[in-house]
This record gives sequence, C-alpha cells and structure tokens, in this order.
Amino acid sequence: MPKNPDTTTSSKSSSKARPLALVAAVAVAAALLGTVSYTATRPEPRTDSSRQETAAGQQPDDATAHLAKLARRDADDRLAQGRADAPVVLIEYADFKCGYCGKFARDTEPGLVKKYVDEGVLRIEWRNFPIFGAESEAAARAAWAAGQQGRFWEFHRAAYAEGVKERGFAAGRLDALAREAGVDDLDRFRTDRDSAAARAAVKKDQSEAYALGATSTPSFLVNGQPIAGAQPDAAFEQVIEAAKARAAR
Repeated sequence: MPKNPDTTTSSKSSSKARPLALVAAVAVAAALLGTVSYTATRPEPRTDSSRQETAAGQQPDDATAHLAKLARRDADDRLAQGRADAPVVLIEYADFKCGYCGKFARDTEPGLVKKYVDEGVLRIEWRNFPIFGAESEAAARAAWAAGQQGRFWEFHRAAYAEGVKERGFAAGRLDALAREAGVDDLDRFRTDRDSAAARAAVKKDQSEAYALGATSTPSFLVNGQPIAGAQPDAAFEQVIEAAKARAAR
C-alpha cells in the first residue's frame, strides 16, 4: 500500500524535532550560564518567586537532564565534597583570582555545607575555570596538586581568605598556601602542580565551562539548573530544595 506523502513528511519532521529542540534548549542554558556572575552590585534579596525561577534559569526538561549529566559523582574525586550518591549536585566553575568567587566561598558555601552537604543532601563538585591569566592558571594547578594529597578544600579555604588574592599567586605564595592548607609533601606538591596531569585536569574543567557558554566566574549548575545573577544565600537554598524535591519523586 503506498504511503501517504503527507504522513511521511510529518514523520520525518517529527523525528527531527526532538534533537533540534534539545539543541535549542541547551543553547538557552548556555546563554544563561554566559551571564552567570556573582556580582555584589545588586545584592538585595529576590523575594518574587516567579522572578527567582527566571533568574535561576528555567529550562526544558531535556536541557536540564543533559546538563545534570555533567556531574561526575566520582567517589575518588579530590575536588568534591559530599556523598557521591547525594540527590543534588552543585557544580561550581570558579577562579581563585575572582573576588566574587571568594565572596561565595566565604559567605555562602559554608552555610550550604552545614545545611545540605553534612546532611547528605548535597554534593559540591569544583571545576577549575581560570580566566584571569597566568596566575589564575597557576593557582588552579596548585589547588589540584593540593588535592592529590587530600588537601584541596583546605587549600581552597586558604586561597579564598580575605585579602589573599591581592597578594598574588606566585610560586612562593602557592607554597605558603600549601603549608597553610596542611600539605605534607611540598616537593611532591611542586612537582604535581607543574605536571602534565595538572595541566590536563585544569584544561578539562576549563573546556567544559567554555562548552557551556560560561564566560564569567563563578558559574553554577544545580542538578543541571543554572543559577544566574547576584544571588543571595536564599536563592541557592531555593534551587537546592526544588532539586531535592524533584529527585524524591
């Protein structure tokens, strides 16, 4: 029996529609991530829930699911904290020379760790995203090297302490930060931070961020949901709670 040409055309169009819709949805996510920046210029809380959902970057389910797959959930990941099987994963793309990254690290992240990571709800996965030149790159590799001795988060805390970035991240300063972080073997630390493995690890994270369209730091994904704009603590908590609820369904 001959096929109806209209039906055939409709079938072909339908088969193309889904992948095209996914590409478009991911493009929307990339555009949102391209504007993500923890700026302090307008820090007032956002109480309008509909505006908050828009700021957080609502997207089609396909796009969110696609971005959620970027969570590595590797139990041996030295640059992550929280259970590998936590229902919610926050991915942060950040630079140690970024002042707003430091603000997040000092003012917001500790509360999220206490409220969600310690309770097994949230996992935080760090991605090195050096965008401010050679010292950014050096600090990223040093952080990775500290992680090889299980001291990444201690290095992270030392590097983001108030006033540290203003002193720069020359080799001597990186050694001092490693000592402050409790890195035991400084010779190994220096070797690791200058290694091909360190450069490859940083490049992998950086490439992932650029592929998403991220151009500023810090940029975040929470179970694939971008968080855009100058967000207060409550904004992160709202998105985490929503992701937790969806994961429980």
